[in-house]
Amino acid sequence: MNAAGADYVIVDRLSKVYNEGTRQRVEAVAPSSFTVKAGEFVALLGPSGCGKSTLLMMIAGLDAPSAGRIEVAGRAMTAPRAETGIMFQDPTLLPWKSALDNVLFPFLAAQRQAANPPVDRAAALLDEVGLRGFHDHKPRQLSGGMRQRVAICRALVYEPDLLLMDEPFSALDAITRDEMNLVLMKMWQDHRHTALFVTHSIREAVYLADRVLVMSRRPGRIVEDIRIPFARPRGLEIGETVEFNKICGHLRGKIEHVPH
Repeated sequence: MNAAGADYVIVDRLSKVYNEGTRQRVEAVAPSSFTVKAGEFVALLGPSGCGKSTLLMMIAGLDAPSAGRIEVAGRAMTAPRAETGIMFQDPTLLPWKSALDNVLFPFLAAQRQAANPPVDRAAALLDEVGLRGFHDHKPRQLSGGMRQRVAICRALVYEPDLLLMDEPFSALDAITRDEMNLVLMKMWQDHRHTALFVTHSIREAVYLADRVLVMSRRPGRIVEDIRIPFARPRGLEIGETVEFNKICGHLRGKIEHVPH
């Protein structure tokens, strides 16, 4: 269980360079440092191509850093952790499996056997995100928002202590995206995982997060760390308030005017 108030994720002078030593050398992430406390929801915000996803994948253990260190739950990150749940831009559901089986798939793959899969937990998660009655539906029978709800359940089925999300709602229409923000907000409040959420939507970041980390254009680096002052739970109507829009304006200015 996460110890409230402790630094759960530590990123220390982390950087990433592709094709080092060649003419195709690309510095994707400049040396960056930040921490995420246990149970905190932090958004990584920045323009397309600034290295947000690269930074997240290094924290996930799916991409090796060029320099610096990452520590999660008191241990150095050297490989992917079973205790980390990940959501990608695409729900990447298996088309021949039902919603329930897609939720169970990572557990079964990790265990390499079908013994005692957490069927009851998977079914309860699907019910929690509003998919009661759709457990047996294949992905082609579900809307885009419903498929992302399945993806949320899949990321949570083995009770991760860290949830990493890489622009999971970017392909959805505005109305569905708002609905998914509400679903994610409720799930996070109910389960209180430590969470890192990558987005290029300023309003989404301010609505969801406890803190927003702003990244510059490539090579990305952290140029702002702002705490969001709104109490939880939050309704979508908070987006109409003066303070919400003032924060969004401040963040937009940081993104648009930061030097390269």
